[in-house]
Amino acid sequence: MDKHRVRAIAKEFYKYLELERGASYNTQRAYKGDIEDFIAFIEKSSYEVVDHHAIRAYIVNVYKNMKKSSLSRKVSSIKVFFRFMKKKGYIEENTALVIKNPRIEKHLPKFYTIDEMFHFLDYLPKEGWLNIRNRAIFELMYSTGMRAQEALNVNIEDLHLDGMWVKAKGKGGKERILPFGDKAKLAIEEYLGLINVRIKPAGKQASKGPLFVSAHGTRLSYRGLLKIMKKHQIKAHLFKDLALHGIRHSFATHMLDSGADLRSIQELLGHSKLSTTQKYTHISMDKLMEIYDKSHPRR
Repeated sequence: MDKHRVRAIAKEFYKYLELERGASYNTQRAYKGDIEDFIAFIEKSSYEVVDHHAIRAYIVNVYKNMKKSSLSRKVSSIKVFFRFMKKKGYIEENTALVIKNPRIEKHLPKFYTIDEMFHFLDYLPKEGWLNIRNRAIFELMYSTGMRAQEALNVNIEDLHLDGMWVKAKGKGGKERILPFGDKAKLAIEEYLGLINVRIKPAGKQASKGPLFVSAHGTRLSYRGLLKIMKKHQIKAHLFKDLALHGIRHSFATHMLDSGADLRSIQELLGHSKLSTTQKYTHISMDKLMEIYDKSHPRR
């Protein structure tokens, strides 16, 4: 592949991620950042052909100043880009296949204990519609295990309060139905009641559009929700370095600890591979040891 054509093909690749693969905003941004970084290196280099030699040179160039996890992600992004070029006929052979991803240490997901999770939710302020909105979204996330962006993407019409389930759109545009509990239902009902009061002067009823909105009436953003969580963690004196995904990890861990089978958790989380869900079995080893210590006669 001639290096002078790569940038134009990259633009086509970004559209493919959005329109054909249905990748989330964060996934699109990550791919674009990785590919743009690679292209910038190629354009400054003496390489005229973009192939596995150019990829190796790029890896050597960035290796010293980068964590292995970040480098592995960049290599994966480049491989997906090369696979796209092969699929579209821009290259005859996908030479990126010979590049191996650097081995990285696997870190277990961070999560709250049940007591910590309950404290996080119960400590949320109860006054004001924004605080009530925050309670509703965090209760829904913990009750369903959905990703933060999935919760933010929920529309009012996706919500079925009587049946206590919600339709979530996951990675690749895959939809799944998720049940939620009484606590989440009550929090959402209180929030929707306030939303209806806010828009009644306009003669409308909240029946369509984004479920979780900002103070400006637009869909609440991922960055906005992350700021809310970080701020609340400090106020609640919860000092674990837990991001929004930690609520999802907490959901999966608590479900497994309470006896849910791995296949069911896989369905609820929307994992395409069981191996992705199996990481939670390692987290629950502490629980297993606790049961063993209490139960085995020769412990």
